Amino acid sequence: MDIDLEIFSPVQQIKNKLFDDLGLKLFIKRDDLIHPIISGNKWRKLKYILKRALSENKNHLVTFGGAYSNHLLATAAAAAKFGFKSTGIVRGEPVNNDTLFLCRLHGMELLFTDRESYRNKPLLFEKHFANNPDAFFIDEGGAGADGAKGCSELLGELTENYDHIFCACGTGTTAAGILNGIQNHHLTTLLNAVPVFKNGGFIKEEIEELLTAQANFNIHVDYHFGGYGKTTGQLIEFIKQFVASTGILIEPVYTGKMLYAIYDLATNNYFKPGDRILAIHSGGIWGLMGMKDKF
Repeated sequence: MDIDLEIFSPVQQIKNKLFDDLGLKLFIKRDDLIHPIISGNKWRKLKYILKRALSENKNHLVTFGGAYSNHLLATAAAAAKFGFKSTGIVRGEPVNNDTLFLCRLHGMELLFTDRESYRNKPLLFEKHFANNPDAFFIDEGGAGADGAKGCSELLGELTENYDHIFCACGTGTTAAGILNGIQNHHLTTLLNAVPVFKNGGFIKEEIEELLTAQANFNIHVDYHFGGYGKTTGQLIEFIKQFVASTGILIEPVYTGKMLYAIYDLATNNYFKPGDRILAIHSGGIWGLMGMKDKF
């Protein structure tokens, strides 16, 4: 079986008077276009995880997420596409929503668990699948070295140089992969990580654990808008204006916060005139389904 997807992820320039006035150029890498569901960093993180499962003759993917998890949905779609069985262990009480409907539609079995038990994912895996030789553990969000390896390949697709690359951070895997890619290609680009959690400084250690060599990067911890999955009217208004002016769909959990950070940092003279900035669209737009009431 060939575990691969054809990568279609163009880089597009975002025109805005703010950047024109400051002498900046902002671009966005459209990883959201890789696949309708297995999009963005979801595919990049799953690629080598699925290859490892295949090499170990495992055909049952078991992973974890919340009720609106883009990772659960991407894993369900990838399992269906590449011939795996899949189970999602869902944090919280049993619910029905659009995301979980699509997970089930792609053949994923769902197991709901209380939030305390969810904290120990390896134990949950052992509890349900210790006697299943076909089961393969995938950490929440596809976190880990295999995920970072997939994300590192993004740099090899770039045909231009950039002074800054920005990405949103949940587990730190995407940021670590991009940093490894920067090192592999001997670039001077500065990575800017935008944690989507409150008190997100801890992500620095998570990133460093997955680096193949020491690297410098910046973390911008003030753009969480209240915490993971939280938002404010200010962020929602920014997203509405961005989508309406660019035609590029973004969401409030990850990419919206990252792009807001770029605009705000530009306003506050973080960049130098002439800087070229690349934002990574990490997909995840299905997360909008759980936040429709915010708009």
